[in-house]
Amino acid sequence: MAMTPDVPTWVGELDRLTPARDLEVDRRFAAARLLVTVGGTPQGQVTVPLRAGRATAAELALAVAALPAAGTVAVAPSAADPVTVVIATRNRPESLARCLRAVLASDHPALSVVVVDNDPDDERTELAVRAAGSDRVRYVREPRRGASVGRNRGLAEARTEIVAFTDDDTEVDPAWASRIAGAFATDPELACVSGPVLAARLGSPEERAADVALAWNKGFTPRRFTLAEPPADSPIFPFAPGLFGIGANLAVRAGAARAVGGFDEAMGPGTPTHGGEDCEFLVRMILAGHVLGYAPGAYLWHHHRPDQAALRKQMEGYAVGLGSFLAKVALSPQGRSVALRRLPAAVARLRHISDREAGAGDAMPDSGLLDRGGRIARGGWAYLQRSREVRRNGGAVPPMLLPARSALVPAHIRRAAEAARVRAGAGAPVGPSAVPAPRPDRQAEAADDRGVAELARNSAA
Repeated sequence: MAMTPDVPTWVGELDRLTPARDLEVDRRFAAARLLVTVGGTPQGQVTVPLRAGRATAAELALAVAALPAAGTVAVAPSAADPVTVVIATRNRPESLARCLRAVLASDHPALSVVVVDNDPDDERTELAVRAAGSDRVRYVREPRRGASVGRNRGLAEARTEIVAFTDDDTEVDPAWASRIAGAFATDPELACVSGPVLAARLGSPEERAADVALAWNKGFTPRRFTLAEPPADSPIFPFAPGLFGIGANLAVRAGAARAVGGFDEAMGPGTPTHGGEDCEFLVRMILAGHVLGYAPGAYLWHHHRPDQAALRKQMEGYAVGLGSFLAKVALSPQGRSVALRRLPAAVARLRHISDREAGAGDAMPDSGLLDRGGRIARGGWAYLQRSREVRRNGGAVPPMLLPARSALVPAHIRRAAEAARVRAGAGAPVGPSAVPAPRPDRQAEAADDRGVAELARNSAA
């Protein structure tokens, strides 16, 4: 990733196969971060200083020359296999409209979109979908709140093997969906694919601080993750938050995602845990024996929080979400036994994250180890409470590791899929309705009871 000085920075793209020319942007920008591509395939990022918003073609060429030769870049594979894009959203119609414009500008010939409106306060999201004016976009109103609920509902509604998830604060590259399909077509063993999440803007100090602290861009080298071949650069594999990607840029084979139970509805935005749901889902996919991939060609742009209050809320939420993820690992007998052996490396990783945030610039909200520890503990307690509530209401709280020869599919996913099948007039069950119903997760409930009792004793002490 290109290191960017803490000055107003313009963000753009530069393809090495196009004629060189000067760069001229708004004079307030003191630097430019450029995604360098070769015929549309990303190679890396470079940062170029600007004088009064300008850099010459020679200066750009000098910066790009630091990257390997263009001929070393392999063309990102693409395919036309049908893709469903799921966008779970709530009360952010302007952001959603921007996201939809980017998705609908895709070069993919067989793309459909499901917008899941989670417990909305009004009709603005539905109006934004109508305003998109495309019969490829379907609006679904989901009465329950939460990003995981929305993704599970979208997974239930999808009628394609490949389902891609993104958030309403992103703008996908036009080739994003085609390259997701290409990654799956190239490697039939893949069950899940992620890709780079790049900063769309770096104009404010908060946007630049978020970009450093979150470190969502995992580079431009393809990767493959399996239990059989642990990566050498992750001593806490597979319990590595962010290693496999994030929910803003994630695609799955629908059957594999349904078979592991979908997303944990006790986690994520819209719940008291605030986050952790994408990390937990990806770890669970790995533990189930699936192969995960990272496709650098399938990139998108994320609009970071532009002001101090929003950034503070986001960073606090991620710490709480991390606590919820750690609580679920601790409550899982299989996960706990594996994670305990990685405890020293995990502590070192937490220190690394804390140091990265501390070095993210003056705009990063103050958060010492004590504050972080308190938020992580709060996330663990929130998960214990929320998971019991979700189970009582029939939602999805899949165990970290499924029992052998079982499949766990939330009841509401089966009901939604069956309703869609009936509406379509199909003659045979489709998707999740064809998967066996889950058995009651008594082991997980018992583990929750023990966790609640232990936390209560600690609080009393």
